[in-house]
Amino acid sequence: MEKSSSKLTCAITCWGIAALFGVVVAAVLISMSGWMFLQGAFMGAVGFVVLGVLLSLTLCRDLPHLSEVRAVSSAPAPTAAPDAPSAARTSATAAAAAAMDTATADATDDVVAPAPAPKKAAPAPTPAPKPAPAKPAAAEGEGTKPAALAAARAGGADDLKRIKGVGPKLEQTCNSLGFYHFDQIAAWTADEVAWVDQNLVGFKGRVSRDDWVAQAKLLASGGETEFSKKVDKGDVY
Repeated sequence: MEKSSSKLTCAITCWGIAALFGVVVAAVLISMSGWMFLQGAFMGAVGFVVLGVLLSLTLCRDLPHLSEVRAVSSAPAPTAAPDAPSAARTSATAAAAAAMDTATADATDDVVAPAPAPKKAAPAPTPAPKPAPAKPAAAEGEGTKPAALAAARAGGADDLKRIKGVGPKLEQTCNSLGFYHFDQIAAWTADEVAWVDQNLVGFKGRVSRDDWVAQAKLLASGGETEFSKKVDKGDVY
């Protein structure tokens, strides 16, 4: 009765240890090795069976009584016969090892190595912006052309250089366009100023920037500007 109870306790202990070992093996494989749940559970079950069998056969077998040990030691050695428990242990161990190797191989085959990330293609070089087409020298379509004269009136042309922003070369350009007198420039409208600004080759925008119209109005009425005084004194040209 005592032997049966002792063997049962031993078996429960051995298989409990084996179960704990199987759970630890499964948890480690799933959490740390990246195995799938079924793969980890299978390997845990294999470890449980192998360790349970080994512990049961090693710790829970019947130990011979002292008198039997003495009788066996004094008796002549019998012809060597295969030890059934040892053969069983060997077979069980070999079967468990083979099962573990098979499971490991299957698990390894199931684990697919991640495909290498595709290399990003080198960005295409940004094309250089195309230069904007050059505007024509004379934008006839912008604004309205002011009234022009074929030649200066009797008495000669006004000294347009007295207008700030008009130099000798620009005065010639104005004369070539038919503008000789202050009162002509003083009468220009906004559209006419826009036309002249676009058609002063090499001096575009000069009319608006230096406000020729306001200066021309003052000079046409007989007045003077600070700049015209300097021109009259010969301090400019």
